[in-house]
Amino acid sequence: MQKQLANWGNYPAVTCDEQAFSQDDQLQAVVAQHDAIIARGNGRCYGDASLAVHSISTLKYDKVLDFDVQHGYLTCQSGITLDQVLEIIVPKGWFLPVTPGTKNITIGGAIASDVHGKNHHVDGAFSRHVTWVDVLTADGQTIRCSHTENTDLFWATCGGMGLTGVITVVKFDLKKIETAYIKQTQIKAKNLDEVIRLFEEYKHYTYSVAWIDCLQKGDAFGRSILIVGEHATTADLSPKQAEHPLQLPKKSQLTMPFNLPEFVLNTFTVKAFNWLYYGKNFKREITNVVPYEPFFYPLDAILHWNRGYGKSGFVQYQFVLPMDQQSGLVTILKRISDKGWGSFLAVLKVFGQQHDLISFPMEGYTLALDFPVRKGLFEFLDELDELVLQHKGRLYLSKDARMKQEIFWKSYPDAKRFQEIVQRYDPKGKFRSIQSDRLLLTKPQ
Repeated sequence: MQKQLANWGNYPAVTCDEQAFSQDDQLQAVVAQHDAIIARGNGRCYGDASLAVHSISTLKYDKVLDFDVQHGYLTCQSGITLDQVLEIIVPKGWFLPVTPGTKNITIGGAIASDVHGKNHHVDGAFSRHVTWVDVLTADGQTIRCSHTENTDLFWATCGGMGLTGVITVVKFDLKKIETAYIKQTQIKAKNLDEVIRLFEEYKHYTYSVAWIDCLQKGDAFGRSILIVGEHATTADLSPKQAEHPLQLPKKSQLTMPFNLPEFVLNTFTVKAFNWLYYGKNFKREITNVVPYEPFFYPLDAILHWNRGYGKSGFVQYQFVLPMDQQSGLVTILKRISDKGWGSFLAVLKVFGQQHDLISFPMEGYTLALDFPVRKGLFEFLDELDELVLQHKGRLYLSKDARMKQEIFWKSYPDAKRFQEIVQRYDPKGKFRSIQSDRLLLTKPQ
């Protein structure tokens, strides 16, 4: 069915023929029908990675096939969302091993993007916790791959943005929890130097993330709030929380009903938001116990929050720089501050080591910022791309909607090897997206 599709950034929007499937034979028939197609989950990547002239939605392929409650393994179809998984596993005392900042992505999307969370420095990316994956490849075969079986396909699929085929079934491990709560500590940092020091001081925490005010200058440049946390034990809970320690949090009823006018977003409103957010913590350090939803998924509390960036949409710009390139972080933040295009949501995290083929993380710091699409934005981001490259960093493909192909090929050292594996399983380039054509990972038709 022809429809207008966009991912979470609402940029770009394309006319697409989207089909769906709920049975294996339906999937095989659709894939065989097209010379060019890409799988699409819940559309929560930000750019154009799951957009193409033809796409196939996995959302109806969403069954749990096995849940080993004793040992903590889940086997499921790829179209199930993290939200649906949490509803099943949390009441039984298990949690996702790695989760990004939204629970509204599919398991297939989590693997195709090899998502990371607030615990990458401890637990790595999602692929570290995958036992095996079944992938429907271009010739119609379903191939099981893992850390030890068909490893080339496995590592090209994890973070491979759907270019190896359609992820169908996945088995992965879970994290044991006593409660559905997080014991969190928030620490205010006066500037960027202090928050970097705090990341090091609190690195023993499983989860850590910092919000940064990227419009401040002078002594307050990069002022932040660092948030660290652990899964709460029953001993951490209040008497009321302890009555139902594994109870799921209540669902949010708030929604952004329409696209906000674009003039609402300006330097003044961003500065006002940042001032209020930084000022909400009266004490330098606050510790409390909260449900897991506001800790892991604060933005999910407002449905369709992406409409806040207006009809033209927005780009989430996320890059990572190696540990020894912190000066690059300063340079890029100063460039953004000088431009006055700061973001409501600038998020800093630390990555641990990651040794794989095409996934985004590397040991270092990653910063993510939202920029509304406006005149001059892409030229400005091209400037930032060059700075990221100069400091040996790279951009996150799941957030990308406009990176030039030369930036990609220079910043992902194993891109050629990845492309060779993709072509081995898909020599005619059946699985392709607007992004893969733009980055010349596939040959544009």
